[in-house]
Amino acid sequence: MEAEARAVGFAAMGVMRPDGVPELAGRLADFVARGRHGQMGWMAERMGWRGDPAALWPEARSVVMLAELYTPEGDPLEVLERRDRAAVSVYAQGRDYHDLVKKRLKRLGRWLLETAPEPGHAIKVFVDTAPVMEKPLAQAAGLGWQGKHTNLLSRDLGSWFFLGAIFTTMPLPPDAPQVSHCGSCRACLDICPTGAFPAPYQLDARRCISYLTIEHKGPVEPDLRALMGNRIYGCDDCLAVCPWNKFAQAGSEMRYRGIIDAPPLAELAGLDDAGFRARFSGSPIKRIGRDRFVRNVLYAIGNSGDAGLIAVARGLQGDADPVVAEAASWAVARLGPA
Repeated sequence: MEAEARAVGFAAMGVMRPDGVPELAGRLADFVARGRHGQMGWMAERMGWRGDPAALWPEARSVVMLAELYTPEGDPLEVLERRDRAAVSVYAQGRDYHDLVKKRLKRLGRWLLETAPEPGHAIKVFVDTAPVMEKPLAQAAGLGWQGKHTNLLSRDLGSWFFLGAIFTTMPLPPDAPQVSHCGSCRACLDICPTGAFPAPYQLDARRCISYLTIEHKGPVEPDLRALMGNRIYGCDDCLAVCPWNKFAQAGSEMRYRGIIDAPPLAELAGLDDAGFRARFSGSPIKRIGRDRFVRNVLYAIGNSGDAGLIAVARGLQGDADPVVAEAASWAVARLGPA
């Protein structure tokens, strides 16, 4: 099966039992009880399924976890010094991964059913949009371990990979869970611009730039937006600084390559709804909509220190969306009189 997974396009695979992470429900409940999920109300919904894969599909006997690489070619942190340009998370610079990964999961799942020793089995595939906690399941399946930044790490793949899951009624032999290899390293914790990690292996999404730029609706608190720099969609700091990336394999899927490569902030700020949808068709960025996107761009303009962008921000102070208009006024005030 591993050979077929690689032939389909995955970089690694592992198998776990649906009940293989008994502590998951408690960890999730604690995360939600502390309010660390912020506005992500869906994290609190269907917690019975999210915290117990065996409850999601009681007939399932095995969960196959797959990793697909999207390793960047250069240093993602370099764009942070180009303050008049937009920093977009590596995973969102190319085509939306959901459809591509799901197609590969279905292809591998069909192969699994066709080669099963007995008929009558079934599969279900999941990519990031179902109540499945992929990272702890992947650790239980031996794909890697959740680092101090809570993302999955691998000694072979580094940190740049997507996760997908195949639930099946087939009883497959499970792999051994992976253990942590972070040691005393604190690189991911120390680089976080907003202090989103209350402690190692804990995340407060309410302070995470990925959450703030993608999930958070409405205005971002001024003290946090000032720390966002030019990051307009996601943040890769904690991933990029990890020493295990020295051993990361190169990604071969060209559709994940940088279609969106540090565009000028002034150009992005001028997008109306139709222009936004046209520019980001097929991109993960499209999901946040024009208003939230331009809000983020205006925060980046305010953080740029570039007085030449004041006119751009001023032009949006009368925007129909009040959050965009407020962000524009904030940017103008940050940049000073012109």
